[in-house]
Amino acid sequence: MGSTTLTTPFKDQTHYSLAKKLLPWTIYAFFPIVIFRLYFYPLQLPQSSRDRFSNTTPIIITSSSTLSLAPPPRLSPSPHFSPYKAEEERADETPCDYTSGKWVPDKLGPLYNGTTCGTIKDGQNCINHGRPDFDYLYWKWKPKQCELPRFEPNTFLQLIRNKHIAFVGDSMARNQLESLLCMLSTASVPELVYKDGEENKFRRWHFPSHNANVSVYWSPFLVKGIEKSKLGPDYNKLYLDHVDERWASDLDHISMIVLSIGHWFLHPAVYYEGDSVLGCHYCPGLNHTEIGFYDVLRKALRTTLKTIIERRGSNGNAIDVVVTTFSPSHFEGDWDKAGACPKKKPYNESEKQLEGMDADMRKIEVEEVIAAKDNAKQFAKFRLEALDVTKLSLMRPDGHPGPYMHPFPFANGVTDRVQNDCVHWCLPGPIDTWNEILLQVVKKWEGPSERGE
Repeated sequence: MGSTTLTTPFKDQTHYSLAKKLLPWTIYAFFPIVIFRLYFYPLQLPQSSRDRFSNTTPIIITSSSTLSLAPPPRLSPSPHFSPYKAEEERADETPCDYTSGKWVPDKLGPLYNGTTCGTIKDGQNCINHGRPDFDYLYWKWKPKQCELPRFEPNTFLQLIRNKHIAFVGDSMARNQLESLLCMLSTASVPELVYKDGEENKFRRWHFPSHNANVSVYWSPFLVKGIEKSKLGPDYNKLYLDHVDERWASDLDHISMIVLSIGHWFLHPAVYYEGDSVLGCHYCPGLNHTEIGFYDVLRKALRTTLKTIIERRGSNGNAIDVVVTTFSPSHFEGDWDKAGACPKKKPYNESEKQLEGMDADMRKIEVEEVIAAKDNAKQFAKFRLEALDVTKLSLMRPDGHPGPYMHPFPFANGVTDRVQNDCVHWCLPGPIDTWNEILLQVVKKWEGPSERGE
């Protein structure tokens, strides 16, 4: 018993002293854990009214099947306005504006390369032509509000099963088509079933696995036009009240049409409406009024969409229409001088703003899509969307062939003068992102109850 009465106070004092020593260290150890928890899992504090209502109209991809709802306001969009704004939001839609975002590193890289795809135009096959840097292949577009999924070739093929998708326009339409063919070829190899015209400007491929056809139609103005030539006038002639029947005559056999124009409107041209000369662009020596090209672009696109609506929308024969917006070039100085587009990585958002001609061209195209949707709202089976790629393309000065439009341009040393392509896109390259977004548009269209059939 005595031993017990002596040792018990000693143990109590020991425990008290030990606890007193450990308590501060316990607090010190616990404090970083609390900070870590609050940093990565912040408390959900009540939002201010400004925070709650700053995104009350989310930007989403919608189809023109929503045209039975109230039509969009006829306002001139700002350079950063997106046509993907829904008039009404369904509960199952995830808001996403694919036009607003940034380029971020991507370890996966492209689905294909210049060797595995046999449909790349020679001038865009940058890898096979000796471009030495490959960093431009390892970026992906990251929208601010969502993730843009990686392209799924089998999904796209399933969505176009038993259909005919046509790319109509200038060389940017062909560039986008060849990108799509390369990505689809990773799942199913197409057969070239038709080709015609200079440089095979009219071609068609067939995917036997899905009974799907993919075509390209050369039509740099969409409306009827006579291109300048060495044997004729050194300016183009555009007839703004008539579409180009080289593609329009096939409208009854097309399920989805992707339109792309812009750069050819910068060339010298004389414009006609009916039998009268409307004016011209850069036509010294001709007795015509200079009217520029902006209103002409608008008229050409308006005539095109109006014709598609009249021929396909009014008869209840379903058709989907996509207008790919203007793709900026990235020339720095003369086109035939070394280093015309020398950038090796994307711009940061703070480095480059969408402005000037690039913004104006895009704005016209977006406005005409909105107006055409309004005009066709009574046709439930007519769907129209703008594939708004202008800003994301503007941010990729590194994605053009540059001097590698020709094979190994510096094999005999660097020269001061060399032809450059700072307009079109290397394949693979940033233009593949256009088709990733196109897939999301088509998936949205083909969702439950979208067509209303």
